[in-house]
Amino acid sequence: MKKTLLLLPGDGIGPEVIAEARRIAELLVSDIIIETGLVGGASLDAHGVPLTDETLARARKSHAVLLGAVGGPKWAGAARDKRPEAGLLALRKGLDVFANLRPAFCFPALVDASSLKRDRVEGLDLMIVRELTGGVYFGTPRGIDEAHGLRRGYDTAIYTHPEIERVARVAFDIARGRSGKVTSVEKSNVMESGLFWRQEVTLAHAEFGGGVALSHMYADACAMELVRQPKQFDVILADNLFGDLLSDEAAMLTGSIGMLPSASLGAPGAPGLYEPVHGSAPDIAGQGVANPCAAILSLEMSLRWSLGKEKAADQLLAAVGKALDRGARTRDLGADLTTKQMADAVIAAL
Repeated sequence: MKKTLLLLPGDGIGPEVIAEARRIAELLVSDIIIETGLVGGASLDAHGVPLTDETLARARKSHAVLLGAVGGPKWAGAARDKRPEAGLLALRKGLDVFANLRPAFCFPALVDASSLKRDRVEGLDLMIVRELTGGVYFGTPRGIDEAHGLRRGYDTAIYTHPEIERVARVAFDIARGRSGKVTSVEKSNVMESGLFWRQEVTLAHAEFGGGVALSHMYADACAMELVRQPKQFDVILADNLFGDLLSDEAAMLTGSIGMLPSASLGAPGAPGLYEPVHGSAPDIAGQGVANPCAAILSLEMSLRWSLGKEKAADQLLAAVGKALDRGARTRDLGADLTTKQMADAVIAAL
């Protein structure tokens, strides 16, 4: 049976970069079914909601979902539950993709594009495993209201034992295929949810972490160490909030956030959600200058993790590296190739 890849281009530069990823998918793997749908602001304009029940149902029936980006100033005035970002959160929750994998690797050709010195980033290859469907982004109660004559805003960071155990097991499994090191980060010194995170990760490691070395670090210290000596890390395990912050920081170690993909995985056999780490970049949307590599490498991750096309994934990863070695660069990398021209360079390398 052919496997299905659902494309959700989204907003801003999303349609531009996903179009190039689709072009490569059609050339590289002819035996998958490619479908398209709407999410974010595009869905809000067409259907009045950022994610329809029909699109979510299609996503659940697919084998992999490749998303571009959501959001933009056009929808800044929308109610919070109608904002494009609400569609993304609903998609993640609806697919129950609880483990977000965000690799940060530095292609040899881009070592000097990093804001850090060559010796700090040459050979960098780390993986951040971020819990994606719990924590402060989803906890209740939350809101903005008034109490005793004083306006206040609040969110609640909540985790349960199963939520932490399952994402920790993913981190341990990934570490076994790498150097066998996991660094779990939190703020257990000042947050009860952080202390609970540390306790639960420690318990999970005792039961499921055979062959893996586990260490703990405060999230703010990890942020500092990512800049000071990033190659000390292999797999970083973090909750939803800190994983979000640290993965964006790690992205900039590699030369450009336009280079980094992500995968969001659930239970074995469930569809995975794949998306560039970058946002919708409304300031350059429609200009054809966005770097498509993060979307192309998100496609590579979908081929590897969900679509059963590991050989094609290896070919695509190598082709991106070869295109960079040959000097292909978009504006974010200091040159002037268009979105399409960068994809053309990858295709030529294939």
